[in-house]
This record gives sequence, structure tokens and C-alpha cells, in this order.
Amino acid sequence: MKQIINLGIDGMHCASCSAAVEKALVKTKGVSSANVNLPLEEASIEFEDKSVTLEQLKEVISNTGYKVRDIPSPEDETEQEDIYVKAQKTAYRRMITGWALTLVVMAIMFPHMLYGRMLFSSHILNVLVMTGLSLATMLIPAHQVYISAFKSVRHGSANMDVLIALGTIAAVVTGPLSLFIKLADFSGIAAMIIAFHLTGRYLESRAKGKASEAIRKLMNLGAKTAILWKDDTEFEIPVYKIKVGDLLIVKPGSKIPTDGIVTEGISSVDESMATGEAMPATRKEGDAVIGATVNQEGRLIIRATLIGKDTFLAQIVKLVKDAQHSKVPIQVLADKVTGVFVPIVMVLAGLTFFTWFMFPDKILQISEIFGKYIPWSVIIQDRLGAAIMATIAVLVIACPCALGLATPTALMVGSGIGAGKGILIRSGEALQRMKDIKVMVFDKTGTLTYGKPELVKQIPVGIPENELLKLSASLESGSEHPISQAIVKSAKALSMDLYPIQNFKSTPGKGIQAEIENNMYFAGSEDFIIEQGLDIKAIVKDMPLAQFSYATRVFLADKVRLLGCLLVADTVKPEAASVVKELRKMGIMSVMLSGDNETVAQAIAKQCGIERVLANVLPEDKAIQIRNLQSQLGAVAMVGDGINDAPALKQADIGIAMGQGTDIAMEAADITIVRSELEHLITAIKLSKATFTKIKQNLFWAFFYNLVAIPLAVMGLLHPIIAEMAMATSSVTVVTNANLLRKVKL
Repeated sequence: MKQIINLGIDGMHCASCSAAVEKALVKTKGVSSANVNLPLEEASIEFEDKSVTLEQLKEVISNTGYKVRDIPSPEDETEQEDIYVKAQKTAYRRMITGWALTLVVMAIMFPHMLYGRMLFSSHILNVLVMTGLSLATMLIPAHQVYISAFKSVRHGSANMDVLIALGTIAAVVTGPLSLFIKLADFSGIAAMIIAFHLTGRYLESRAKGKASEAIRKLMNLGAKTAILWKDDTEFEIPVYKIKVGDLLIVKPGSKIPTDGIVTEGISSVDESMATGEAMPATRKEGDAVIGATVNQEGRLIIRATLIGKDTFLAQIVKLVKDAQHSKVPIQVLADKVTGVFVPIVMVLAGLTFFTWFMFPDKILQISEIFGKYIPWSVIIQDRLGAAIMATIAVLVIACPCALGLATPTALMVGSGIGAGKGILIRSGEALQRMKDIKVMVFDKTGTLTYGKPELVKQIPVGIPENELLKLSASLESGSEHPISQAIVKSAKALSMDLYPIQNFKSTPGKGIQAEIENNMYFAGSEDFIIEQGLDIKAIVKDMPLAQFSYATRVFLADKVRLLGCLLVADTVKPEAASVVKELRKMGIMSVMLSGDNETVAQAIAKQCGIERVLANVLPEDKAIQIRNLQSQLGAVAMVGDGINDAPALKQADIGIAMGQGTDIAMEAADITIVRSELEHLITAIKLSKATFTKIKQNLFWAFFYNLVAIPLAVMGLLHPIIAEMAMATSSVTVVTNANLLRKVKL
């Protein structure tokens, strides 16, 4: 049996880190797939539970050189300090310590570089002090860099820390070497590289924390405690101790602790965290409520129906996490590049040193040509010094961090924004493919329509309209049929006092009859009324029924004459027409798929502005129709809400489940619209386009930094300090750019 588990991983700093862990996991016997998310610092692993154990998976990660974070128990989870907050605090402390030491190094180094003045009268003492301070900077606030680099090399891989370690070690050893051979002293540069590197780490941790904000907000939404009602006594208990069937008291202003059914009370409930709807919803006895929503007014007693990982909030968190762990197709290229990036850079650094050392005159000529146009370039005439400086610059600039953060960070922000708006995206692939759809197929019932019958028209014959409704509703009150209940509901909405009925009788498939105030009345189909001996064909022919061809006709008569007709239908959602129109502007064709007859389907489609209709389609044939549309028109998105929609949702390029519908439909879908409001389809498409745009921008900048900076570093035109600043900036740039998704109007 296959299982999927998420494990937190500490110590990953770049795409090469995550690629090494992922590669090791995939090679493990029994592991089907593994996705390692660098911004989240987590691995999502699918494995056969009989072939490999959790301890073995942890051992594989540890052997790669990284530490597995412990998964907190339910008791500890709510008290655990957020890992991003802790990471930011640690990164901040290291940055401050690094700069405190580096500023002293700069105070020694710059006067000597600019004015030839030394802090100490002894040259040897100056070199030793600067080298010592640089070593302190490397080994105190940045010791994890060197530990990570050592572990990485020991396990046969090479990550970003290897590049930083090689660059700074090469720089710092020039200090003592300069005492014995003619060589420029770069030891102070090592401290500055580390200071900028730690600054980049801090800024990156802040940006990553911002990117993961949505998922953390979701996880923190749940109530921490609940009030258990047992034996007429209130007990306050932790949420994780709630059991299915427990009665819970929810006081005004409190969060509903778990999913349940209201057994007593009535109140307004703020459900915006689940649905995105600003207006509170009225919840009364018999209504379902969602855990983590807020009870605003009255006191409620609810019976717990779902707990823990089965609750709606837990499912939202799972869907968002799954999407963040998944990979979009465009990421494949970046993964291939990062997999070989660091080894290539190390080879390039070696070639750079060799070229500068062996052919200094030729490469200096090239550098001087380009150096005229680069104001910050510093060309060192000393052959060995120039070779070392260029090599250090190559090592520190060529960091694959930005490449590894480019896609998953944008995906994190995009899926988080979607969740906040009630759009749950199952995978990164769905988020990318949503922008490419050519056809939007709508199931009719419950998607374009409300999925329940309503009274849409009354046509009285010789009696007032109110009397027609009152008589009909009184008669129908004896039936549980949905059409009967729709008529009764309309009368109750007008606060009508219904007549008592006697001698009620139902004829299945035809109609009903009953006595009201000693008079017999009949309600049902045209044929049923004719069977009572009334010739009503001429009257019916004159009724304005053509425009309501989609509605069910309920005729009312007494023993003498026809009293009128009531038209009941599943009504179209008011936003349907505008959504179809907006889709048309986007170049997306709308198609309606329905099991109803052609007449009803065409009538509903006309109200929505849909031109292509597939009617009389059996549930088992819906997937076939989707397949046909795919072959004819291209990528297809299917919108549905029922069990019979599941095969079609799976067949479509993008399956979209509407509302808190059936679990089967949601499981089959790639995207779930929590609120059954069609406007969110437009939002989902816009979100897909905006997210993918950010991904492309991020990948461009990630590649651009390296494509421009590495050649400059090779030619000795990029000072190691500037190289480190550019490297840190590249990572912060892509994460910050991803966070700008929040500013996009959807």
C-alpha cells in the first residue's frame, strides 16, 4: 500500500541541496516519487509502506548531509514556534554578528587600500589581525556554511555552500601567504563575502516567510480549545481531544472548534476563511458548520461530525500543501540545470585560475577592453593575485539559489492566494495548465443552476395570484416531492397561512388531490387534470408558456374549472451569463453538458449565453464527450459538482469541482471552488496566468544573473564583494518578485 508523507528538512540552502536530497530519496528502494520543496524546506515522499520504513527515509536524508525536523504531536503543534520565525531570528543574529566582525576588518582594510595607511605599525600584525578576524567571521556566525559544505562533499554532492566555502577559504589563505610570497592580501574580502552572504540569507528567510504566509495563516485559524457539553456540565478541552459525536458549546465571538451539525440555537457565522464570502451566513438547527469559522451572535450547540485531518480546514491545508510540493512542467528545465550546476562551476573556477595563471597577458588584454565600460571593475596586474580574485568571484557569483527558488516560491504564493479566495488548487501542474484551456465545459445542474427547484412563474385563471399560490401550497404541503416543497417554500416566504387539508391522496408521477374547506382540489400535470373530467386544452393553449419551456408545469383545478398554472424550475445562477461572456473575451468557448432533454438544456443554455449544448448525455458518457472536445478543440476544463461528474472531471485537462460538493467530485478535481460562485472560475484563470508570468520572470532573472555575471567574473571584471552582493540580490529578487503576486488584481 502506498503512503505519502511530508518531512521537514533543515540545512538546505540552494537548489543543489534540494536536488541532492530528492535524488537520494528517488533512488531508495520502495520510494515511488519524491518532491523536495526548497522554500518550504520539506520533502513530500510517496512510498510502499512494506518496502521502506519512515526511519529508513530519515536515514537517507541524514546520509545526504541534512537533518530531518521532528514532526510535532497534536499536543505540541499549536505551541510550536513557527519555523520561519525561528529561521528569521537565527539568520538575523548571524547577520549582526557577521557585520560586527566585518566592520572591524573593513576599518583595517580600507585605509590601507585607499591611502596606504596601516592600523598597526607592523605589516605582519595587520595581516594576522585581519586574517584572524576574517576566520572568526567564517567560523562563528557562518560555521554552518562550512559544516554543510563538508557534509555535501563527503556524500558525493556539491551545493552552494561548497562554492562559498572554497571562495572564502581561498581568500583568507592569501593573508598568511602574502607574508612569504608576492601576493595581494584578500583575507579581508573573505569576511565581507560572509557578511553579505549572511545578509542575503536573512533577507531570503524574511521573503520565504512572507511567501509561506497563506499556509501558516490557514494552520493557525483553528480553535485551540473547545467547550464540551456532557452530563449538563461544561468542560474546556484541547481541540485534539474532540471525538465524533461530542456535543460542543460555541459561545458568541468564539471559533467553531470542528466540523459539525447545529443541534440547538441560531446565529450568524463568519465563514470567510473557508469561502472568501464577506457576509456572514445564518446557521440554525440542522445546518452544517465548518471548524475554524467564527460564531458571531447567538449561542450554538453542535455535534462534532469530523475531527482532525478529516475536517474541512485540514483538507484545505492538505490541498494547498500538496500543490506547493508539486512541480510545474516548466520547472523540469531548472531542475536539470541545477542538478549539474555546482560541479560545472567548480570546473569553470579551476579553468579560470589556470587560464589567468598561465596566460595572464592575453586574458588581461580582453579584460581591459571590456573593463573600459564597467566602472566597478578592478583589474589586478599581479598574475597570481588576479587568478585568485577571478576564481573567488566565479565561485561566489555562480550560486543556483535563485534558480531553485524561482518556481516553488511563486507556486507557494499563488496557491496561497487561491486558498484565501476559496480556490483550492491541487497541483502546480493544474495552476500552470489552467491558463491554456480552450474550452470550459459546464455541467448544468448545480453548476450553472442552483440544483434545486424554485417557483418561477404563476399564471392564475379567474382567481387572484395570491389565492392561486395559497391553494396550491396548501395542497402541496401534504407531499414531500421537491416540486411540492418549492411551491410551499414560496408561500412561506410571503408569510402565508396555509389552509388545512383533508383526505390527501397522491398519484405517483401524475399529481395529488385533497379537500380544502369541503371542496376537492387537484394539482398535477395537464393529463392528470384532464383525467378528472376537465377539458383544459384550449385554456392551456392560450397560456404564455413558450418562454418557460424548461419549467415543470403544475396545474391547479377544482371539480368545476382550471384555476391556474404554476411553473417550477431549477433556476440559473445570476452570474452565469456574465461569466460566459467574460470567458468568450478570453478566447474560451463555453459548452453545456447535461443529461436533460434537448428542450430544457437549450433553454438553460440560452439564458447563460452558451451556444454549444450537449444534451441527453448519460453519466457514463460524459467522459467520452470530454474526450471528443479535447480532440476537436484542445485543452478542456470541466466544471461539475456531483458523483456522476467524477469520470468527466478526471478526463478533462483541468477538472473543477464546485462548492463543498461530494467528496468524490472534489477528489477527482484539480481545482475546487469552495463557494459555488462561477465568478471564481475567472479568478482562477487570472491567478494561473499571473502565477505563471511570475514563474517565467523569476526563471529569466535567475538565468540572467548567472549568464551575465559569470563571464564578467571569469574575465576578472567582477570584484568578489560585488559578486557576493549580486548573488544575494538574485535570490532576494526572485522571492520578492513572487510576493508581488499579492498586488495583482484578480
